[in-house]
Amino acid sequence: MSKRKTTPAGRARQAQNRPPHGGQAERAQGARPPSGERPERRHSGQGPHPGRPRGDSGRPRAAGGGLWLHGVHAVVAALANPRRTCHRLLVTEEALKREQAALGPALAARPGLQPETVERAALDALLGEEAVHQGLALAVAPLAQPDLEGLLKRHAEGPALLLALDQVTDPRNVGAILRSAAAFGAIGLITPDRHAAPESGTLAKAASGGLELVPYLPAGNLAAAMETAKKHGFWTVGLAGEASEDLAGATLPDRLLLCLGAEGPGLRRLTRERCDFLVRLPVAGPLRDLNVSNAAAVALYELCARRGLARPPAAG
Repeated sequence: MSKRKTTPAGRARQAQNRPPHGGQAERAQGARPPSGERPERRHSGQGPHPGRPRGDSGRPRAAGGGLWLHGVHAVVAALANPRRTCHRLLVTEEALKREQAALGPALAARPGLQPETVERAALDALLGEEAVHQGLALAVAPLAQPDLEGLLKRHAEGPALLLALDQVTDPRNVGAILRSAAAFGAIGLITPDRHAAPESGTLAKAASGGLELVPYLPAGNLAAAMETAKKHGFWTVGLAGEASEDLAGATLPDRLLLCLGAEGPGLRRLTRERCDFLVRLPVAGPLRDLNVSNAAAVALYELCARRGLARPPAAG
């Protein structure tokens, strides 16, 4: 294919005016795949004390503005992350013995952090009985995330895959998407400041370590973040069930921003209009819609498998 002369900001982005569906999307009119070059507190001493969960937001808070992570993978990944400030580790005797092989190396890098043994009932009271904590809870400070511009500058060359979520608010869905993003090498996950899932223990548990590996980037305005990505050579593709073209059959560039909408409403109109491509995931059974986290995993696998992105540059 011949080289295009248009810039990302000037590309045709008008999508067919069909209602959004599920977490998938339809190809924008006039968009064509490119070729060639692309347009371009910390609490002193004892750390925070356990606090009861507040409401049902999935965010039990630790003193000093922190939060509690729980579950083996989330806790071990946070301990192993040098960017994460960890205050206090609560663990049952059973979990301390069972997970010694995983906890030992992670704690060796944090000599000032000593595990405190507690009863399982204390963790249930702290996190809520519905939390699958596996006998571990870690009080941490929220992660300081890079800004989008800085992230894109670090990945200025070569294939790269970004994700964007349009008002996906369920922390379990977002966590599962972060897990898939880490598995398939996405360099970041963009989400709006509002109508989004904040960093929380529930999200981190579902991410199974992915929150520590994939930058989770809040954007004041999702549309503006999409335009920023385009200025760095990314093309935007959205998923919607009514799309006329399957993802598997679409010819797509090697620098992509994959956009997914909330289940039910799907991508909002303004988000759809800023997509260069709208595609769908083909389904053969009687159920036509996938959970948004499942759709993300399928799409990420397809993009990595057929476009050689299984081993992109390390995230962040």
